[in-house]
Amino acid sequence: MRDAYCVKNKIVKKIKTYRDLNIWKKGIELVKEVYVITGKFPKEETYGLSSQMRRSAISVPSNIAEGFRRYHNKEYK
Repeated sequence: MRDAYCVKNKIVKKIKTYRDLNIWKKGIELVKEVYVITGKFPKEETYGLSSQMRRSAISVPSNIAEGFRRYHNKEYK
């Protein structure tokens, strides 16, 4: 297997894209849950709380993807 390596007797896949990151996958799950929940909000909240919650949920996986594309880690120092 060229796309994996062994760590403490466990086979680990190499991370090639941000989509391989478990945290990005959990972020996408969060977005889906927020959309379902906010879909049940009253129509008056469409442009208020609903919109704000959806935008903040989307920012989680978006920021992870953006950070993955950077080739340096100056932001973490």
